[in-house]
Amino acid sequence: MTPYVHPRGLCESEDVGDGTRVWAFAHVLPGAKVGRDCNICDGAFVETGAVLGDRVTVKNGTLVFTGVTCEDEVFLGPNVLFTNDLRPRAHLRKGPEELYTTLVRRGASLGAGAVVVCGTEIGEYAFAAAGAVVTANVPAHAFVAGNPARLKAWVCVCGERLPADLRCTECGTRHVQDGPGLRAT
Repeated sequence: MTPYVHPRGLCESEDVGDGTRVWAFAHVLPGAKVGRDCNICDGAFVETGAVLGDRVTVKNGTLVFTGVTCEDEVFLGPNVLFTNDLRPRAHLRKGPEELYTTLVRRGASLGAGAVVVCGTEIGEYAFAAAGAVVTANVPAHAFVAGNPARLKAWVCVCGERLPADLRCTECGTRHVQDGPGLRAT
């Protein structure tokens, strides 16, 4: 099995996993690393130095720049935007070593139009609401919303909002406090 690239898609990277699909008008630059069974939708852009794990969904119009790493099973909604420079200037040419990194942990979801400011980490199975502006680290299983994004609730691995006892009413998974976030037990 090999990656599928739509006739109007452009995949210049040689490091793309089996079963990945790059759709029309999407562009994956050389030096980007894309895992197996990813779905890179129309108009998405994955820059040199970006890393996508296995089974990552990159919806239409999403921009993944140098320094961004998304672990396995991350969902990036339509028009998600990552930044990688806290002090951009057109007249300054910065190399990758001068840019900030961002890490999106396994299973996290970013809603449509979310903006992620560089230098942040989004925890496992966290969920940033549509339009959220993420300016600080997001704990595992946190549901954040707003500008700037703030903790509103906790969410299960299945995506359901958790009640006060941290046992999911949808799938039955129990969660416990683990540092600033939660973990499923």
